[in-house]
Amino acid sequence: MKFPPASDIRRMRKAMDVTQTELAKQSGVSQSTIAKIERGRISASYDTVVKLFETLDEMAKGGKHDVTAADVASKDIVSVQSTDRVRVASELMRTAGFSQLPVLKGDTPVGSISERSIFEKIRSGKTMDDIKDAPISTIMDDSFPVVNESTPMSSVTAMMSDCNAVLVARKGKLVGMITKADILKLI
Repeated sequence: MKFPPASDIRRMRKAMDVTQTELAKQSGVSQSTIAKIERGRISASYDTVVKLFETLDEMAKGGKHDVTAADVASKDIVSVQSTDRVRVASELMRTAGFSQLPVLKGDTPVGSISERSIFEKIRSGKTMDDIKDAPISTIMDDSFPVVNESTPMSSVTAMMSDCNAVLVARKGKLVGMITKADILKLI
């Protein structure tokens, strides 16, 4: 089972409105140990991290606290502008290890670009030279849906049956992105 980094314990706990004391009581890990892990003062053992994440997961499933989009979203959004060239997106996907990126116009989502959309253009007869210097706007797909940070994850996962990612916003400003890989980290 793969878990998010130990540094996410505090973020998840806070998002669920759980105190360190409550988490300690439920997990059997002392409150002082949880505090030290959250502050990065100690490196917790794998077993301790597993125990804390499993406890948080059980608490979320127990209905007491719903896991929201903000709990799961990656905070660093890697994106491209609609006016960038396809080669910029291709290079960014390759170096960052992503298969798709949101396309923005300024700060507003206007589309998405993926390895698949680039390959489809090549398969349809375009040459690499035709594609690499074309503006992203000429081959981009629809934008990923945008949800509020308080949207329950059950709603987000339902949306993701039709798309590869969901953007997360707070007061109209993008603050994160959820991909299928982010959801798999919860398992």
